[in-house]
Amino acid sequence: MKVLLTGGAGFLGSHLADAFLKDRHEVYILDTGSSLKIKHQLENPKFHYIHDSVFNLEMLDSLIMKCDLIYHMAAVVGVEHYVADPYAVLNVNINGTQNVLRLAHKHNKKVVFTSTSEVYGRNPKVPWDEDDDRVLGSTRIDRWCYSTSKGAGEHFCHAYRKMGLPVVIVRYFNVYGPRLDKIDVGRVLTIFIGQLLRNEPVTVIGDGSQTRCFTFIDEAIRATVAAGLKPEAEGGIFNIGTDVETTIKDLAQLMIKVSGAKSKIKFVPKESIYGESYEDIQRRVPKVEKMNRILGVKADTPLEEGLRQTWEWFRAFAQ
Repeated sequence: MKVLLTGGAGFLGSHLADAFLKDRHEVYILDTGSSLKIKHQLENPKFHYIHDSVFNLEMLDSLIMKCDLIYHMAAVVGVEHYVADPYAVLNVNINGTQNVLRLAHKHNKKVVFTSTSEVYGRNPKVPWDEDDDRVLGSTRIDRWCYSTSKGAGEHFCHAYRKMGLPVVIVRYFNVYGPRLDKIDVGRVLTIFIGQLLRNEPVTVIGDGSQTRCFTFIDEAIRATVAAGLKPEAEGGIFNIGTDVETTIKDLAQLMIKVSGAKSKIKFVPKESIYGESYEDIQRRVPKVEKMNRILGVKADTPLEEGLRQTWEWFRAFAQ
């Protein structure tokens, strides 16, 4: 089978490519970014890296035509982008997704759309079922442009499904592991890792009582593969994650323990990090029964073990 991963040179995409290549499938990656996370596969004859974007329609059409399954992962992600360049977030995540879905429909190729827990916004009713309401803040708050863009992408998926396109939607909850983003940017884990590598204070926004459910990459990838291969998943929406909550303060303490660093926790106001155009979410917890039952995956890697593997990878990479 030939699998296309748009945006596949990133954290999730590189691990997903590894999984399909391990099972002897052929993988095509389309990405505008660095090949650093996929460099270990560049000499593999079943691996093809195309440095281009989903806005090159002629090239995208030829790739989708030759592949059997498409994972659409290309997106602008990261809090620093939500508040600094909302136009790029909206343009790539909405218009780029339309390009992929339109051509997949033309060639009748199944699409797995990688969405996010951000679509639920600040809905206070947790844990979140896949069909729960989306509760977002004002459109004046740039923080919500990412959720809006992914929600629009999901709507397009449903619209194309009504026109006959086989689609699956997966929503990730704080996936982490080796090859996560660059240190000091993006997610809370990589920000903490950068600070720990330098033995600097670990900056926790607010009082650190906000919670997240951290999902190790291995389970996230197994669930993502199953979403594309299991016929019973077609047409479904799946939360991908664990339902075990961890406060950001506890995460910081656990990472200090795992790293052995001499860092202390420093509490900072969110405005000092992201300015006034950011709004935090207090709790983000998924219901994962559908992932367990239909995809056959349970996210059960203990957080301390997953953090240890992640820390060791970054420490080795930084040396």
